[in-house]
Amino acid sequence: MRDFARSESAAVQAQLDRLARLSVPDGRLGLETIRALLGRLGNPHRRVPPVFHVAGTNGKGSTCAFLRAMLEAQGYSVHMTTSPHLVHYNERIRVASELILDERLAELLAEVLDASEDLNPSFFEVTIAAAFTEFARVPADACVVEVGLGGRFDATNVLEPEVLAACGIAALGIDHERFLLAPEEGVPSEPIARIAFEKAGIAKAGVPLAVIAESNPPEAEAMIESVTSKVGAQLIMANSYGNGAIDPEAQDYPEPGIRGPHQERNAALAHAMLRSQNRILVDEAAIEKGIAHASWPARMQLLQKGPLTDLAGERQVWLDGGHNRNAGDAVAKAFPGPLHLVLGMLDNKDPRALIEPLGNRLRSVTIVPVPGHDAHPVEAFAENALGADGVEEALRNLPTDDCPVLIAGSLYLAGEVLRINEEMPD
Repeated sequence: MRDFARSESAAVQAQLDRLARLSVPDGRLGLETIRALLGRLGNPHRRVPPVFHVAGTNGKGSTCAFLRAMLEAQGYSVHMTTSPHLVHYNERIRVASELILDERLAELLAEVLDASEDLNPSFFEVTIAAAFTEFARVPADACVVEVGLGGRFDATNVLEPEVLAACGIAALGIDHERFLLAPEEGVPSEPIARIAFEKAGIAKAGVPLAVIAESNPPEAEAMIESVTSKVGAQLIMANSYGNGAIDPEAQDYPEPGIRGPHQERNAALAHAMLRSQNRILVDEAAIEKGIAHASWPARMQLLQKGPLTDLAGERQVWLDGGHNRNAGDAVAKAFPGPLHLVLGMLDNKDPRALIEPLGNRLRSVTIVPVPGHDAHPVEAFAENALGADGVEEALRNLPTDDCPVLIAGSLYLAGEVLRINEEMPD
């Protein structure tokens, strides 16, 4: 399975086609390839503005969105790299607070791919090398960098203490088991402790690392404490403002702009990361504004009126890319009433992850394919689940009632939904 990447720009598409031909480095662990590639590019990762580095199973992308919103509310320009993209590859590289333009993206990818031809890098390694190369060239005040997978061996983990302002770990859960739980001598074997060990691999000597105290089970917190202590990182155990203010003397915080009760934890993590460091000043007014105005597509997103939502009549249509049990629990808290679920899940994900938490609130379950990816068939789900050829057919065939619809199960499916509804991320 590969990341999909399509562009209306012929110049960009030519480079994306080169990206698509890269081999998948199954079983290859380590940072040697990305370091070699960055070395050929002049080690741009050592010359970027102060970096906020975020890992986690669930919520790391939302935390990045809150960080960006808080920094920009203070008037700073922000570089950001996140993954995956939903509709356009450009979403992965935001330069000085704007999505990278097609013309520059084509030039940048060509430069990095030319430099990497004999290194056999992955899609993600080339993307990160391209992002860091541009971040080193274009002036900005800060960088926000999302870990792709894990932490210890993620391509973003070439970042060194000298450029890091703060690190953070969002909520942990069991995901990407094939990569993160593979047996390895000298590392924990218990699943959640192993996940915590991998994520805590971003900790660096002398750099604050923030965690929201109630986000993770005790064995995960103990592992994070152990790793940070060994490397000499400063561990910041913060509280979500949903369970008591981050700062007892601060005013009440607004409702997060990204929907869902779990987003309070992600906003609190972003806040804790900013407050733990002294390289970039962000005041309380900017924190408040950032919390209220942050946006992150396909995370409890209420879709606008468009070609797809018109098929559902007057009912609300929600979109969430969640695909593991932790995400299912968060979605269940956000939907206390009955709803219809349209679900597409990659075949390496647990088909029960979203259905079980929603339980008897489900009025119908319709299973759809995930375009371009191997997905679970309808037979993998509940006996009363229905099948449809795509989200459009699923919405056309909904029962006659006014219950809202949730489309969920995959960020790849979410991208297709946004494309069909002509609701492009910006």
